[in-house]
Amino acid sequence: MEFEVQARGRATRRWIAFMLIALGAIFLVLGLVMAGVSASFLSDAKRTRGSVVALEWREDDHGEDRTPVAYPVVEFTSADGMPRQFQSSTGSNPPSYEKGERVEVLYRADSPKDARINGFASLWLLPLIFGGTGLLMSAGGTAVATAGRRRS
Repeated sequence: MEFEVQARGRATRRWIAFMLIALGAIFLVLGLVMAGVSASFLSDAKRTRGSVVALEWREDDHGEDRTPVAYPVVEFTSADGMPRQFQSSTGSNPPSYEKGERVEVLYRADSPKDARINGFASLWLLPLIFGGTGLLMSAGGTAVATAGRRRS
């Protein structure tokens, strides 16, 4: 009876370790891909100055907490002389930017609608979250696998 319980425990630990390492690897790869996309964007992005013309407040649904989040709306002039406007994909509460604040804008010359504020959050936050989560999950899975082997 005791051997059967120990065998089930080992099998469960192996399964947990495998799942943590596998999910961690997936998250890590996603983080690296997102970092590559940001690096590629930076390598051929044009730089210009822009202004925050508005803050678009939205209620982001995070379970029961429905806290409003401010997304800056930025206006800039592209190299072709056309005025452009975009809403940042990164919002925060309290707002990271104020209306009227000057910001550096990065955009693709061949597609000026693909623009971002040159800031850590808009370029690197998601890759860091996914990559960090992947590393932690993989490390946790490795720790579970190693602890199971030491007990055996």
